[in-house]
Parts: sequence; structure tokens; C-alpha cells
Amino acid sequence: MYGRCGVDQLNMFLLFTVIVLSVVSVLLSFLGSVFAIVAVVLNLLSYLILLWYLFRFFSRNLEKRIRENRQYLAWVSRIKDRQNRYYRCPNCKQTVRVPRGRGKICIKCPKCSEKFIKKT
Repeated sequence: MYGRCGVDQLNMFLLFTVIVLSVVSVLLSFLGSVFAIVAVVLNLLSYLILLWYLFRFFSRNLEKRIRENRQYLAWVSRIKDRQNRYYRCPNCKQTVRVPRGRGKICIKCPKCSEKFIKKT
């Protein structure tokens, strides 16, 4: 396993998702023939996610896997951040963080000094 990606936060999330989808598909299959098609789709989706998990787990391209994990962690931190809003600068596409609950404010981009108005 030397030189492989192994387990990181994104892989743990993928494995948890596979387990949840598998349990839900088994429970739906017991409910009747109407939910059987949904159970099959969820089961196939869980297999696809499991294949992605295994691909990431055994991958030797560490730079790409680390970049994917960083993007996942940034996404999770944005979801957990309830005190700030994130906007993209219309000029340079830089992400700008502003506090929530201030009404309409004029935001100045720190990179290109473009000013734009958004509601927080």
C-alpha cells in the first residue's frame, strides 16, 4: 500500500454514503414492488460510489487525490459556516467572504478592487 492514497475525509464520506444508500435500498425493497425500482437505482448508485471509493483508495496519483480532498473540505466548511456568505467577484471570480445579516452592502474585492452590491 506504499504510495497509495488510502483513507481521507472524502473517502470516509463516500463509504458512509455507500452504507446509507445500501441500507435505504434494502428497506425500500421490503416495502413493495412500487419502491423496488427506486431500490435498484439506489443500489446501482451505491455501487458506483463504491467504485469511486476504491479508485481513490488505491490511486497512486496523490496530488490529485489531495486536491480533491481539499476541495471537499472547503465545501464542507462553507456549509458549516453559518455566520458568513460567500460571493464571487464579477470581474476576477475571486471568492469574497462577507458577514451575514447586514442587508445590502457594497463589497470590495480584495484582489481587483471591483465594487459590487449584494444582499447578505
